[in-house]
Amino acid sequence: MNSSKAVVFKKVGKGGFIIRLVCWDEFYTELQQDCKLFIFIVGVFCLFRVGFIAVMHSFLSEAVTVSDIVSALYYGLRISLKSAGMLVLVPLVCCTGLRLFLPWKRLSHIRLYLGAGYVTILSFLFHARIPYYQEFRMAFNQLLFNTLNDDVTAIMHTVIEQYNLPVRVLLASMTAFLLCKILQRWLAVKTFSFPRLPKWYQNIAIRAALLVVIFYLAIFIRFGGTMTYAYNIDWENSGVTKDQLLNEAILDDVQALYRAYILHERVCSSTGLDMEPASLNDYGSYLAGKRVNSVNLDDFLRKKVIVGTEAPPKQVFLIIAESYANWPLLPKYSNLAIANGMKELITQEEAAYVPDFLPNGMSTISGVMGVITGLAEANLYLNYLPESYKEPYATSLAPQMKRLGYTTDFWYAGPASWEKIKDFTLAQGFESFYGMGDFASQGGNVWGVDDADLYQAVLGQVQNDHPGFHVIVTVSNHSPYTVDLAREGFDPTIVTAGLPDKCKNDQELIKKLGHFWYADKMLAKFVKEARQQYPDSLFVIVGDHADRVNVETNPALFERYAVPFIVYGKNISKESFPEQTAGSHINVIPTLLELVAPGGFEYYSVGRSLTNGNDFGMNYGFWITPGYVGNADNDYQEAHLSKTGLLPPNQDKIRQEIDSARAISWWRIKYGKMLQTVKSI
Repeated sequence: MNSSKAVVFKKVGKGGFIIRLVCWDEFYTELQQDCKLFIFIVGVFCLFRVGFIAVMHSFLSEAVTVSDIVSALYYGLRISLKSAGMLVLVPLVCCTGLRLFLPWKRLSHIRLYLGAGYVTILSFLFHARIPYYQEFRMAFNQLLFNTLNDDVTAIMHTVIEQYNLPVRVLLASMTAFLLCKILQRWLAVKTFSFPRLPKWYQNIAIRAALLVVIFYLAIFIRFGGTMTYAYNIDWENSGVTKDQLLNEAILDDVQALYRAYILHERVCSSTGLDMEPASLNDYGSYLAGKRVNSVNLDDFLRKKVIVGTEAPPKQVFLIIAESYANWPLLPKYSNLAIANGMKELITQEEAAYVPDFLPNGMSTISGVMGVITGLAEANLYLNYLPESYKEPYATSLAPQMKRLGYTTDFWYAGPASWEKIKDFTLAQGFESFYGMGDFASQGGNVWGVDDADLYQAVLGQVQNDHPGFHVIVTVSNHSPYTVDLAREGFDPTIVTAGLPDKCKNDQELIKKLGHFWYADKMLAKFVKEARQQYPDSLFVIVGDHADRVNVETNPALFERYAVPFIVYGKNISKESFPEQTAGSHINVIPTLLELVAPGGFEYYSVGRSLTNGNDFGMNYGFWITPGYVGNADNDYQEAHLSKTGLLPPNQDKIRQEIDSARAISWWRIKYGKMLQTVKSI
């Protein structure tokens, strides 16, 4: 019973080929070899990471500390666990896996060949990364895939002349040769024998324990040094330091290439809408409210402030609240008590509230893009397209606020690397960007710091000696929902009292609602403290999207998709917006400018201001009016509870509003400001 083989031999075919099913001694030996290869590859990643920082140290900012470097090395180690695990998976299957069934000892050589191949490729990538970063300030991006579309001869000439290609190839070859020799010796190190115990059940127990350890180790590697997704690290949330070089150093070359591939795929999928210049003039004239004859798309978007103000607020805060839906503000959910902060704010005399409001898209990045550029969702990843980095769009909010004398800064609770948010906001005219690597936090998760820490950082940084415009994007009200609600004072009974009986024991739902409560509480606290600190201020509050959490299993369209639009502070009253008002994210810019700019101020926007009675909002898939919400691509519509006794818009108006905003936005993003045939572009 102490045999190391569960099934010894099975004969197959005429040639008598023998298949051995389970040999624990050989499995244990091969497994140790895979572990040695894994450790070696992780070591190579770490070595190259240190080498990259050392060679490129001149690119480090003066503010970098030893703690920042240690942090980069730590997070780099974690993300490299994932890369090494992926690479070792092949020899794990080809060597360890097949060795369980095939008595061919030469299978072990495959591991050495694969390891040597990995090391060689990584050596060349390391030496290629250095000039690539010098040129693009990134450790590989989607521009790699544009190489064949460019002048390849010119590129090769540049690489040879400017970056000493022959020398780098020689250095990479020497590095690969040395590491391959070390790997060969490392794999030759003696392995341990599988332990044999006197009792059969003891042998079964130790083998079962080994399989359990392998299982949990695989999870640990899969999530980058943690056991749960809540603290998983990947290329999109790895920018945790305040230095660009260190953030790039965190990504090993496998992760950097994966990022390049994903970004390339996103750009390739940005096919947009099928519009031609002939119809663009009609669409633009509809948005302008008059016939405009021009080949410059921006001319259709030019507007002037109608009333305005001669006493603008000194500080303007635009808060884009993560997953802050409108439904908790509705009377039918008052017993839940998770939105008391905004409910109280709405009742203030200096507050105005529009419940009939839609987000730009279904995700945070779509919402943020819509708010800061004023362009409608048109099936384009504008934060990855070249047009977004040539110059700010005429409709972008930051440059227009700067023309009014405001300094502009962007605060994001997450990493600067997420969706290229830092690069994009700076390219669109913001003067400063602050991400999770720029301020202290005791909590948070894979998506960023807790709202309390973000708001505290803003209050500590904003000075009142000069007019300022501050965009703040929160993340706490988002899965995996890791805020310590008990520490924050959340009482679950305030939620369960308002839940249907079938949901009162749904702990996951209660936790999600608790995070909404936390986000609302922190938002209300920030507005109160900021108003005290900056009395001459204006607050604009909007949800980035809804459609994440609902009490109802099948909520109505209005409850599922609507987000609130709230303004509070200087120059605001209950009469700031007409009673029959509706909109979406593309209406934020014109509305804000009408509230802070003097009469006659010229600005650009796709949407119209809510102060002027705009009564239609649209986004990627839906439209909304006071009283109705419907599907943008068919005739389905529903009356909603916000307003009653109103007639729905006719289908011609719906189609004209949606097609005009989408078409103008799509063309501006995809082809630029000039109207011309696609063939000539």
